Amino acid sequence: MSETDPVPLSALQHWAYCPRQCGLIHLEQAFADNIHTARGQAVHHLVDTPGYEIKSGVRVERALPLWSDRLNLIGKADLVEFHPDGSVYPVEFKHGAKRQKLHDDLQLAAQAMCLEDMLGRPVPKGAIFHASSHRRREVVITPELRERVIDTANAIRAMLASGVLPPPVNDSRCRECSLKEICQPEAVAGQARQRQQQHSLFDPEA
Repeated sequence: MSETDPVPLSALQHWAYCPRQCGLIHLEQAFADNIHTARGQAVHHLVDTPGYEIKSGVRVERALPLWSDRLNLIGKADLVEFHPDGSVYPVEFKHGAKRQKLHDDLQLAAQAMCLEDMLGRPVPKGAIFHASSHRRREVVITPELRERVIDTANAIRAMLASGVLPPPVNDSRCRECSLKEICQPEAVAGQARQRQQQHSLFDPEA
């Protein structure tokens, strides 16, 4: 993937969770599974097959391809509802219980913005479906979320253009990350601290 290619919608979620995770996946094409990714894949099997059905007058599209030439984004929606009143409602499937996560909301907002550009109609809200609790959490696509989508996509493009992997966060996020062994956050952070300490010894003003 180069900086001129469309940014995958999944990359926005990866960046919002951890820029280094995004870099490992989309810059270095590194990936590994753990229990969390396996659960996520199991949930997405429910909506991975393209197709549609009509439920109570609502057309429900699964695995719908999405894109925006304006934003240079590409991806797919797990599920999009087309209601009789003309409203469009994307639904993103996630494993786990119902709780708010900014990286999930960001991915959903990007889907909504792509749908708006594709269909020429507003998509003011959508939902995250949490598989463990079988509950939806509605997300309003606010101006702040829209701005964050654009800023995040620009940050990803800048990373790809630089070819530089972001530094590790080395915090609580690392425990659940399937890329922890590849990332080596403790070792990399320790090396950075050691270099900083050595620099301080030779530069009293540092």
